[in-house]
Amino acid sequence: GKMSFKATYLGSNGWIVEFKKTKIIIDPWLKGDLVFPLGGWFFKGTLKDEIPTPQNINLILITQGQPDHCHIPSLSQLPRNVRVICPKSANKILEGLGFSNIKLMQPKDKFEVDGLRIEATSGAPVPNIENGYIIESNNGSFYIEPHGFFDKSIKPRKLDAVITPTKNLGLPVVGPFVKGVDVLPLLVKAFEPNYILSSTVGGDAKFSGILNKFISIDEFKEKLMCQLIDLKKMESINI
Repeated sequence: GKMSFKATYLGSNGWIVEFKKTKIIIDPWLKGDLVFPLGGWFFKGTLKDEIPTPQNINLILITQGQPDHCHIPSLSQLPRNVRVICPKSANKILEGLGFSNIKLMQPKDKFEVDGLRIEATSGAPVPNIENGYIIESNNGSFYIEPHGFFDKSIKPRKLDAVITPTKNLGLPVVGPFVKGVDVLPLLVKAFEPNYILSSTVGGDAKFSGILNKFISIDEFKEKLMCQLIDLKKMESINI
């Protein structure tokens, strides 16, 4: 069949999705460490290899305002006139970096740009509700949400690909905060994707700090009626 788009995994939450006219970068972590506000003793991520700044990006898509999605050293590498779509939690950060073309989206909002129809869906409560996105075009379609939270108000439809965590990450007492295992059957039912692209828990980053010692990982055991693809960092697939 016709090639509709190409997806490249950047590791962690990061992706590049290339349609005919539009090259989208999503939640990129390209260089520098990942540290949460409490500091490195609590949680710190370090990349094995930095990723050279991708060129010719037309759209920056941010799902959450947390530093593992809205990563300042990485976003600082990108031209400030590129259009950004983001939730409210990331807006101030992006404005502070000097991005001048920001479109705020909240769940249920719809927006069209460059032949893409973009719909924001309700994502993870961390603690405010963050975004997932459905992106549809005449050259293909995909859904992305990085924590495995499913928006029950989404109208089911056929999509080519779903980018989602496929594992559960959990903490004692709190339970799972990334719910890939739980959400997979719901996503398959809602979107009947040809491909599921495993996200969030891949790449070459090394993590340290107190929090990391307590994180447990659960794998998905059932059989799915679609292809589950686990790309390594900087690997691509044509959908």
